[in-house]
Order: sequence, then structure tokens, then C-alpha cells
Amino acid sequence: MNIPAADLMSALRSGQSTAPRLTWYGPDAERVELSGRVLDNWVAKTGNLLQDELDAEPGTRLRLDLPAHWKSLVLALAAWQLGMEVVLADGDAELLATADPGPAATTGGADAVLAVALPALAMRWPGELPSGVLDYSAEVRSHGDFFMPYVDPEPDRTALRDAAGVDHPHGRLIEDFGALRGVADDGGADDGANDGAAAPRLLVRAGDGLEAALSRALWAWSRDGSVVLVHPDVALTERLLGDERISHR
Repeated sequence: MNIPAADLMSALRSGQSTAPRLTWYGPDAERVELSGRVLDNWVAKTGNLLQDELDAEPGTRLRLDLPAHWKSLVLALAAWQLGMEVVLADGDAELLATADPGPAATTGGADAVLAVALPALAMRWPGELPSGVLDYSAEVRSHGDFFMPYVDPEPDRTALRDAAGVDHPHGRLIEDFGALRGVADDGGADDGANDGAAAPRLLVRAGDGLEAALSRALWAWSRDGSVVLVHPDVALTERLLGDERISHR
């Protein structure tokens, strides 16, 4: 049984699969651009890593102890495609993905820990990792480019609990959590429908946090659009906005 997150990935890898879907501006002049095909490839590899190496299945909880970043979005999409629950706060979870795999992470109760190196060109974690911690950047590339869940995800299971304490099930994740309001479109406010309009090119400020980034990204992708995710240290100049053809903010 397909769930909306799986249908979304199918849409992103078909149609205009070479068009940009996720662009990241980070510190140290980082710019990473992922087409629909490349984004799907990263999500598939990550899903296979979670499923094959960490025994993740529908209902398994993955805590993202990460800032808003392109790798955070990939991990969330992979978890949702598998039918997992993404945990954004300090709640309990069987799996933990973190950019700080120190003693607090390894003794926090998770069954397994993924260390996520955030620099754009990082091929592995810079330095030694505690015993039992898996290096996401080093391991993910060895996994398959096509994802197939061993167990069908269940639409009634929780996909995410937001900061307000609202549980969003997989079957309504995009419809509810991604049903963003108040996105500025040429100076106006979008009502969420966007029917018949051009696909949005949405600016997402990483400084607003991971929950906001995930919600806004789902809103854009569900409308056949794309996302420009910008780190707080990067100046939002008119040149950047113009070069990226931002249509929504």
C-alpha cells in the first residue's frame, strides 16, 4: 500500500526528473543542487541503509538531532517512505541521527546512532567515532539506488508529532503537515491550493528550524515545485534570489 510520501518520491523521480528539486546554500560558499532523480537516489539509499543495516520498519522511530539541512530532509523523506515516525524533539526513539555523536548521544537510549557529517563534501565523519556509531556519509553510498519496503507502510501510523503536540499520520502527512499557509507569492498570501499556478520555487530559511523546513518543503514538492534551503550565515541577497528564480518565500 502506497502512502503519500512514497507517491511523492515516485513523482519526483519521474516527469522532469532532471529539474532542480532541492538546492542548499551553506557556510563556506557551499551550494548543493539535487535534481528529482538525485534526490530520490539519496532517499532510496538512505531508506535501504535504515532498513537493511538498522532493521527499521513501519513504526520505528527516528529522532533527527540535526539542524535544517539538505541531509536532514533526505533522512526524513527516507524514514517516511519506509513508514517510520520522525521525532524532532527530545522524545524517545529507537534510532538517532545526529551531528554530535558524543557521549550524550551514545548513552541516550537509542538502539543505534547515525553520525551525520554536515559539510557538503564530507565523504565520512572527520575523526574517530564511538564504538557502535554508524557513519552515515561513509555507509549510505554503498546501498542500492532503488527502495522497496519489506513491509507495507501503514497510513494510520504516526509520521510526525509537531511542536504543538499534533500527531500527523502518514496518510495525511502532506495534506495536513505540508498544507502550508501564508507563503508569500508576488507580495500576496498563498491559500495552499495553488491550482493551475506555476510550480513554486520556494525559499526556506534554515534558521526557522527543521520542522518548518520539512513542512515548507513538502508544500513545495507536493505542488511539483522545488526548494532553496539557505543557512542562516548566508546573506539573502537580491542576486541570490534572482539567480535561483525564487517565486515564493
